[in-house]
Amino acid sequence: MTLRPFHLAFPVNDLDAARSFYGGTLGCAEGRSSAQWIDFNFYGHQIVTHLVEGAREDTAKNPVDGHGVPVPHFGVVLTMEAWTDLAEKLRAAGTQFVIEPTVRFKGKPGEQATMFFRDPSGNALEMKAFADDAALFAS
Repeated sequence: MTLRPFHLAFPVNDLDAARSFYGGTLGCAEGRSSAQWIDFNFYGHQIVTHLVEGAREDTAKNPVDGHGVPVPHFGVVLTMEAWTDLAEKLRAAGTQFVIEPTVRFKGKPGEQATMFFRDPSGNALEMKAFADDAALFAS
């Protein structure tokens, strides 16, 4: 099976801040846009920030391996090298992490590097990596 790109549209309260964060901080190429939305190439997937009056951050959390994981969230599974590079880039940009870059499930099935942070509108993102991609769906 060939993996196909996903599409995700979500609300933001400031398109200029979204453009700066997704295009600048994360380095996502911008696609089509209007006064109400912007497409971005999110590691080969299409995400669309839609301007929504009153958009606010979600505050629900779920305990996972000793951390309060924000729900909902989205992200991508990177290579370990790309994950490390992104963590360094985000730290250099002064990003405030919800969960600092860390390795969870150490020594267990599904061991993974992970980090959580929010965009300027409060949308939660998780970026993760596995030393062995076969562990992605480990049980």
